[in-house]
Amino acid sequence: MDAQMLGGALQGFGCDKDMLIDILTQRCNTQRLMIAEAYQSMYGQDLIGDLKEKLSDHFKDVMVGLMYPPPSYDAHELWHAMKGAGTEENCLIDIFASRTNAEIFQMREAYCLQYSSNLQEDIYSETSGHFRDTLMNLAQGIREEGYTDPAMAAQDAMVLWEACQRKTGEHKTTLQMILCNKSYEQLWLVFQEFQNISGQDIVDAINECYDGYFQELLVAIVLCVRDKPAYFAYRLYSSIHDFGFHNKTVIRILIARSEIDLMTIRKRYKERYGKSLFHDIKNFASGHYEKALLAICAGDAEDY
Repeated sequence: MDAQMLGGALQGFGCDKDMLIDILTQRCNTQRLMIAEAYQSMYGQDLIGDLKEKLSDHFKDVMVGLMYPPPSYDAHELWHAMKGAGTEENCLIDIFASRTNAEIFQMREAYCLQYSSNLQEDIYSETSGHFRDTLMNLAQGIREEGYTDPAMAAQDAMVLWEACQRKTGEHKTTLQMILCNKSYEQLWLVFQEFQNISGQDIVDAINECYDGYFQELLVAIVLCVRDKPAYFAYRLYSSIHDFGFHNKTVIRILIARSEIDLMTIRKRYKERYGKSLFHDIKNFASGHYEKALLAICAGDAEDY
């Protein structure tokens, strides 16, 4: 029935955008994939292809983005971040700092299938320096899981502290190895020990000692270890307020997190910034684009 309604919305001369929003934002990803299959068998056409043809601008990016399974969506975002004019480092940072081993593994597979290209090779050719080394490490998806060793935490904290003091290439490598490979639980302990040893928060230390995308990526990893929804709330806030509504970032986070932790992200956003995410999107976006974003971020209407 959904496929038939979408056909009606897309096949005529005009395009019933409200109908597209009502259906596609109110179904989960698995249901959307089933709708796309039904659409294909009914009309002999690819739903993503039809959406791309009939829609435009950011509204198109939202509706098309909703149609990808999560690993394919990550792969799609990474491909465009690396293959466009200039590399969009912030997209790489958002994705690699936050994804689990399983998500990274599936994303690599999807990337290879969709683009007949190797994700790690593309990262290698499109980035450089310690930023590249850190991304390459994260792209392996081999972080320890659930493992903690309190004695080792104190040792790692000393190593991190020294790396922030000395800043040689070797120390940068050690620093990123710890942040990329230790489990989240272990890193919690390491950050506490770091505070005890240095009297300083690890984020402040990284900000003082390093710069550029390397520093941004390291900080993103620390923030994700501490509270992933809070990290995304912060990224949404800065994308909306500091960059004059950076559409790509807002769209990517809302779609990618919509079935993982968007409820919590909205909660953190309201706690930290006083206004709801719903309110801020309403203020900055407009038209069907705004309507689609608000539908994905649904439930905040009462906060407006």
